[in-house]
Amino acid sequence: MDKYTATWLSHSSISDFQHCPRAYYLNNVYKDPRTGHKVSTTSPAMALGSAVHQVLESLSTIPVTDRFKISLHDRLEEVWGKFAGKMGGFLDQATEDEYKKKATEILTHVTKNKGPLERLAVKIKMDLPNYWLSEDDGIILCGKLDWLEYNESEDSVHIIDFKTGKSTEKPGSLQLPIYHLLAHNCQTRPVARVSYWYVARDNTPVEQELPDLDHAAETLLKIGKEIKLARSLERFKCPEGDGGCRYCKPFERIIKGDAEFVGVSGYNQDMYILTSDSSPDSEIL
Repeated sequence: MDKYTATWLSHSSISDFQHCPRAYYLNNVYKDPRTGHKVSTTSPAMALGSAVHQVLESLSTIPVTDRFKISLHDRLEEVWGKFAGKMGGFLDQATEDEYKKKATEILTHVTKNKGPLERLAVKIKMDLPNYWLSEDDGIILCGKLDWLEYNESEDSVHIIDFKTGKSTEKPGSLQLPIYHLLAHNCQTRPVARVSYWYVARDNTPVEQELPDLDHAAETLLKIGKEIKLARSLERFKCPEGDGGCRYCKPFERIIKGDAEFVGVSGYNQDMYILTSDSSPDSEIL
């Protein structure tokens, strides 16, 4: 089976499909015929989340003794340029300043409560960790893990997912089961713990129940087969009908020309800004 023709699953793409198959298609399959690029929206909350994630995740490749020689605030200055102006969904300087201040406050909180960031970490040596969930079915699971804390005494790892938003992850989320499978299959050390770290409010990560690998794989394979079938049949209907829903409407507006193109992202996506309040201001979580 060829990886290029396989169906790739990630937490975000599965969420898209479960919310609205039409949104899944427009966000994960559709390419603008003029540019050959996929399309996506940008917003201030997404910019804030992405910037904070980049700052924190970058520390894992730095030796423990050197991680904080450059302050987190200075690191934010280094990455913020990627999200400045309309590329971050900011329509005016006052809004950008407000969100940059929020990002700074989050990193101030983390600086005072470094916790696992001061300890050894493991970095998976793949740009995008992935493995065959089922080669026979042509389904690959992929995703980036925010942080793998290393426990030297047990030679094990602790998965930590950074949360920059205010909302608590809902019960039954597939995020940690996906990350457990990826860590289990993309590096050699056993996973001993999994946690969310709500970095804007909590001083330490909040440990969660360790997901069962077999159950997680079975659940994800079932979803993967549903997505693969939808792709093969090109059947991507919005559950709310032709009028669309809150998940697919922003992408429909891009296709209709009712959105402003602001640039191409590092992932080679054409980025657009929606200038009305009709779309959700999503957070990177």
